[in-house]
Amino acid sequence: MKNTDNTAPLADRLRPTTFDEVLGQDHLVGPGKVLRKALENNSLQSFILWGPPGTGKTTIAQLMAQHANCYFVKFSAVTSGIKEVKEVMKSAEEQLAFFKRKTILFVDEIHRFNKSQQDAFLPYIEKGSIIFIGATTENPSFEVNSALLSRCQVYTLKSLTEEEIGKLIDRSLADKEKGLGNIPVQMDPEARDFICRMTNGDARSALNTLELSITLSDTNQSGIKVINKEIVEDALQRKVRLYDKSGEEHYNLISALHKSIRGSDPDAALYWMARMLDGGEDPLYIARRLVRFASEDVGNAAPNALAVAIAAKESYEFLGHPEGELAIAQAAVYLACAPKSNAIYQAYKLVMADVQNTRDMPVPMHIRNAPTQLMKNMGYGDGYKYAHDFEGHFIEQNYLPDNIKYHVYYKPDGQGYEADIMKRLNHWKSMKNKKPDSSERNQ
Repeated sequence: MKNTDNTAPLADRLRPTTFDEVLGQDHLVGPGKVLRKALENNSLQSFILWGPPGTGKTTIAQLMAQHANCYFVKFSAVTSGIKEVKEVMKSAEEQLAFFKRKTILFVDEIHRFNKSQQDAFLPYIEKGSIIFIGATTENPSFEVNSALLSRCQVYTLKSLTEEEIGKLIDRSLADKEKGLGNIPVQMDPEARDFICRMTNGDARSALNTLELSITLSDTNQSGIKVINKEIVEDALQRKVRLYDKSGEEHYNLISALHKSIRGSDPDAALYWMARMLDGGEDPLYIARRLVRFASEDVGNAAPNALAVAIAAKESYEFLGHPEGELAIAQAAVYLACAPKSNAIYQAYKLVMADVQNTRDMPVPMHIRNAPTQLMKNMGYGDGYKYAHDFEGHFIEQNYLPDNIKYHVYYKPDGQGYEADIMKRLNHWKSMKNKKPDSSERNQ
């Protein structure tokens, strides 16, 4: 495990050699915690490590193998296939048969294997030929098939805090054997804090940034490498992003955006929208979600909301990046500040339930069209009352099939413009003569 090769990357040289050196994951490998106890009790079972990049998944797997005295095989889902799986499994069975030694098979980026590739591990896990440890940055619920999940416990790793990243930087600068302790370095506190903040809890990225910053820095007259914030910015180029527009974080952020707008918080809406755009999300995806929101959560409380959302989408298509993104931001703020109503959304769910759960009744004769004489002779359109011929352009008349004629779907809740709609509907209701029992109305 120990790596004193000074040509290796700093992050590799400083890889922890004991559980006590692992930062941020005490809930798993701290004294008395689940993985540490599994080793002490010789009860190690197959598991999956799920967490952001640079949180110690590979390190923990290697330490588990070292302390369990197991043969360790690292397997990459990026470069390997079924053929390689079978070769490794054969080697694992030989280790068990001839040396009575179990194999820990560590599969990095397990989410990159398809279902059949993941299934290839199952018989060997069942037989006990291997202890399987998978690692993934993606939610296993979505990316790992159920058969493999049922045989593995999932452990979640946490992003390192800024304080923990700071400890890692200090440790690397002080370590003369594996770190940078032999290089005279003067790091401005502002530069240190910037690395801690901008690498988003990714230890590997923090150490890579530190190492490159030293390479880029000048040596002063005293022979000391001076690192300031500008040098770190040059080394980092851009903030390390946790956003993956095809993974779980995509759904987390769009959920946060949608709920912030629904909660009438324009500041949060702008923040989550900006996080998505900065992470590489397609602006038109966000625009489409805003169009949906305009109908689902604003509806007729602010009828212009749909027009604003559509205009934002068209503006982006017309202007492109980055100018068009301002129109999407405008729409997000407009929707967040608009009165809210989900009456249209609820009405649509009710009517679809009736459409799916009741028989298809014929259209009432009086509201059928009669373009031919034959149809007129059959009674199509008979008794239809033309609303514009009556006072207020309204006349009591049934437009639904008899089996659902008293069903009410749209129930405006009085927010924004829906207050006017509610008054109008109540006025028309008062003009109707039919007064069905309450048991005939749907709720």
